[in-house]
Amino acid sequence: MMLVLTPFMNRTTPYVLGLPFLLFWIVLSVVMTSVCMFVVYQTDPANRDDADATTQVQS
Repeated sequence: MMLVLTPFMNRTTPYVLGLPFLLFWIVLSVVMTSVCMFVVYQTDPANRDDADATTQVQS
């Protein structure tokens, strides 16, 4: 989102939440990346409660 689409979003005229569009696009990219990483972390089977209990017993 940030790497490929940023050159196409290089505009300043529409302001979104008081920010120029390009700055809003970059902030949105960072927030969306964080949300995606959270979803991946939550759905990863290695991060389940059962996996945490077994690693605590072994260590």
